[in-house]
Amino acid sequence: MPELPEVETIKKQLNAKIKGKEIGQIKVRLEKLVKYPLKKFKKLVIGAKIEKINRQAKLIIFELSNDYCLIIHLKLTGQLIFNGTENKHTHLIYSFTDGSRLLHNDLRQFGFVKVILKKELNDFLKKERFGPDPLSKKFTLKLFKELLAKRKKSRIKLLLMDQKFIAGIGNIYSDEILFEAGVNPLRQAQTLKSKEIDKIYKEIKRILILAIKKRGSSNRDYFDANGKEGNFAPLQKVYQKEGLACFKCKTKIKRIKMGGRSVHFCPKCQK
Repeated sequence: MPELPEVETIKKQLNAKIKGKEIGQIKVRLEKLVKYPLKKFKKLVIGAKIEKINRQAKLIIFELSNDYCLIIHLKLTGQLIFNGTENKHTHLIYSFTDGSRLLHNDLRQFGFVKVILKKELNDFLKKERFGPDPLSKKFTLKLFKELLAKRKKSRIKLLLMDQKFIAGIGNIYSDEILFEAGVNPLRQAQTLKSKEIDKIYKEIKRILILAIKKRGSSNRDYFDANGKEGNFAPLQKVYQKEGLACFKCKTKIKRIKMGGRSVHFCPKCQK
């Protein structure tokens, strides 16, 4: 968390708010957040204009006017708030020459900021070995089936969260996707029937697009770039619903641990 819908929301909002702005000053309160020599970081970034904000998987990428990029990973609790109010978790502040500011908050301090040359960006992303973006045109049903065929013994829940398999899906949306598809998260890829794969693929697209429209899920620490909560959490059917009645059949939602993560599902609806 944040997952693809949250990062995509922030990307869109920041493109509308800070694209074209010049960075006049940077205040770094937590040096470990910046994975680059601090003096060089400030020298490279201060005075540069933000030409565009992109997203790759869960990464936010600021393209700067000086042939460099800022790569930001929010990890579990990171926030990028435009013109927000500082707090004890505000570790980095970008001040623009027009007087506006962007705050980088991070409660758990797992996130990071890196600086790389634009010409090195593709190589950097290749080293990360991200899987296809589920909302890209390249992510077809045919490709999804081919990827599953290569990971026959893997459990479908863990596959959906594997960033090298598909980029951007995490715990929240993998739970919701599998519930809507009626597939048990414990199932191995090789046990999935063609119709079940079709359903999973369809729900990946549908749920992620809907979550972006709702500006993401604010189950815990997530706020969008305006400092507001997302509106998808009230639509969630199984995530963090342990012990509550299933939306469809009234069976109690079950929670188990898999790969160190909590998994929520309906033992009756999801076969």
